[in-house]
Amino acid sequence: MTTKLFVANVNEIDIRGSRTIKYNDLEIAVFKMTDGSVLAVENKCPHKGGVLSEGMVCGHAVHCPLHDWKIDLKTGRVQEPDDGCINTFETEIDHASGSIYVTI
Repeated sequence: MTTKLFVANVNEIDIRGSRTIKYNDLEIAVFKMTDGSVLAVENKCPHKGGVLSEGMVCGHAVHCPLHDWKIDLKTGRVQEPDDGCINTFETEIDHASGSIYVTI
C-alpha cells in the first residue's frame, strides 16, 4: 500500500534547502535542487545517524553534517571510499498548485 504525503509548497523551500516530514517512525528529508526539482530521502545518515536535512547540498548530493559523508540524493548511495545506502522516495510537484508530495 502506498501513501502520498503533502510536504509543502515548492516556493516555501529555498534552492538547496530542505523540509522534513514524519510518517509514523520515519523521518524524510525533502531537498529542493538548483533546477527546481525535489528529491526525498530518509533523514538519517547510515554512518552515525546524522540529520541529513541539516547537511550541505552540492549537486545532487548531501554532505552529512556529522562526518561529511556524501550521499547521492537520487540513489541513496554513499560515495566511496565510504559505504552504505539510505532509502529514497518518489516525489511529485503539482505544477498547478505548487504542492510537493512524497510517496511512501
